[in-house]
Amino acid sequence: MSGRAQLMWDEAVTGYDFGRDHPMDPVRLALTRRLVDAFGLDKDMDVVAAKPAGDSTLRLVHREDYVEAVKAASADPESADGAYGLGTMDDPAFAGMHEVSALIAGQSVGAAEAVWAGDVLHAVNFSGGLHHAMPGAASGFCIYNDASLAIARLLELGAERVAYVDVDVHHGDGVQAAFWEDPRVLTISLHEHPRTLFPQTGWPEETGAGKGEGAAVNVALPAGTGDAGWLRAFHAVVPELIADFRPQVLVSQHGADTHFEDPLAHLAVSLDAQRAVQVACHELAHEYADGKWVALGGGGYAVVEVVPRSWTHLVAIAAGREIAPEAVIPEGWRQEVFARTRQLGPQRMTDGRWPVAYADWESGYDPADRLDQAVVATRRAVFPLRGLLA
Repeated sequence: MSGRAQLMWDEAVTGYDFGRDHPMDPVRLALTRRLVDAFGLDKDMDVVAAKPAGDSTLRLVHREDYVEAVKAASADPESADGAYGLGTMDDPAFAGMHEVSALIAGQSVGAAEAVWAGDVLHAVNFSGGLHHAMPGAASGFCIYNDASLAIARLLELGAERVAYVDVDVHHGDGVQAAFWEDPRVLTISLHEHPRTLFPQTGWPEETGAGKGEGAAVNVALPAGTGDAGWLRAFHAVVPELIADFRPQVLVSQHGADTHFEDPLAHLAVSLDAQRAVQVACHELAHEYADGKWVALGGGGYAVVEVVPRSWTHLVAIAAGREIAPEAVIPEGWRQEVFARTRQLGPQRMTDGRWPVAYADWESGYDPADRLDQAVVATRRAVFPLRGLLA
């Protein structure tokens, strides 16, 4: 197996554009790619533009009638069928929507194929992680669910155990739904509590069904959770489950919208904590999945201050060239930020919180603490189903 990492990139993914006033501004993708270049990470990776996902690939997860509805809305946005979640405020139809959505899906599927084949050890598609799309509907800024498609392709290629870890601030509902009854896929989502945030799912009691009972895991975090609580919850749940499941591939989704500056949610996580979880996922892949790691982007709406820095750290970790949190950002990138957005870009790759401290779960828990209550709820709901002590 090659030790090199692969960066999935095609400039055309920046055409995933819902319009000027939509929070998912594709400039976040362009600025991330430029920051990756500014640190020279592209020289340490294979940069690959995969083919768009074709109809047969899309149908691994999505219904044929939905794919046809997306194509129709892509050709004529005014005809978008709201019954499929298209033409809504969250998912306005735009010309070329099918083509660019299939391209992003193709990047994630291509990443999974390369990792499974052993061509590379790690692959990153930060334009992906569109985890809300359902088999028959668009949802939450997501048209095609590239994460689910990547996992489905791994299963098609013969994988028997795939773990999916989602640390986006929103519940990874579309991926959970796709594999709700499939014991071959362990889905773990850490997200803001459904009482206070879209999509109002991801309760700890959602644990899968049929043969897949116990294969869906949800940690619903109280609004306001910061670095110490977020990392405590992650380490209290994820490593033990991954160690038990022993996946052949780890797929992780790294939405940057947990950040305290994100305008659409209510957690208070720093870049430094996001980087710590990226490092943890990398280590889990090496410890339990022979290093096979597919890392995706996701949400993130502080498009200048947060997203490019967070995902550049992710790319650097995958490339084996971690960037120090306190590293100074090249001035050329900051000039490009101003030229594109008329905003001043950040100067360093940190929020000044490195290293981030948290209390290990093994040290005991406080039954009156809301964060600990959330962790206990998840462990009690899922761990016994997997033969583990809650």
